[in-house]
Order: sequence, then C-alpha cells, then structure tokens
Amino acid sequence: MSNQQTVLPETTIQLQKIFDPRGNLTVVQTGQDVPFEVKRVYWVYDVPSGESRGGHAHKQCKELLVATSGAFHVTLDDGKQQRTYLLNHPYQGLLIDRNTWRTIDDFSSGAVCLVLASELFDEGDYIREYNEFIHYVNHV
Repeated sequence: MSNQQTVLPETTIQLQKIFDPRGNLTVVQTGQDVPFEVKRVYWVYDVPSGESRGGHAHKQCKELLVATSGAFHVTLDDGKQQRTYLLNHPYQGLLIDRNTWRTIDDFSSGAVCLVLASELFDEGDYIREYNEFIHYVNHV
C-alpha cells in the first residue's frame, strides 16, 4: 500500500436510521445531514445491465447520492486520483463536491440512485468531456 495520502476527501456519510418494527426511516435535513441547501431532487432507476450513468462533472453543483434500493458503484475523480465507493445502504450517502468527475455503474437489479443537488438544473454547469474536465480543474 502506498504511503501517499488520498487527494479525495472522505465523502461517505452515515444518515440517521430510525428503527421501527413497522419499517425503518431515514431522514435528510438541509444544514444537518447535508451541507448545502437542496434545490433539486431526482433519481435514476431501471439502468440496463452493463450501462453506466454520470460521466460528467459540475462547476458549481454539489450532490448527495443515496442508494435507496439495490446497489451500485460510484467512481469519483478529482483530476489527480480516482476512488470508487459501493453504495448499498439507504442510510448511507456519498457527498460529491463541485469539480469532481463521477461515473456510476454496476447497478444491481432494481437499484435506485437518489440524488439531492445544491443547484437547479443548468446545462452550463456541466462538464461532459473528460479532457475538458482535466483542463478545467488544472486552471481553476
């Protein structure tokens, strides 16, 4: 194992899990559980076997990803280093900061990826080409 420190900060967070015999509950509250105001919520589901999602970065938008059902892998890339996370618990979230390339893949059958975003949709905030992303993060 290398002695070099990981550039990417630890970004997984444990969300509160409220146990109840009728079914468990997890809550996410702006300012307590997520470090930004949530302005947009969306979810990705029915991803065909072998397909991936993401494949982009945001200039301003931060996100929290949660596997509300099933499992999938998220690979984060800051332009220098990559780190892959397995999301498979609905009480665990992955924070993704701006200027971070993300790829989501290996979706299990029935997987649902819930995304809480800090910004409204803005196509101009997306970097969709990896080479453009590398150029951007090296000049920010």
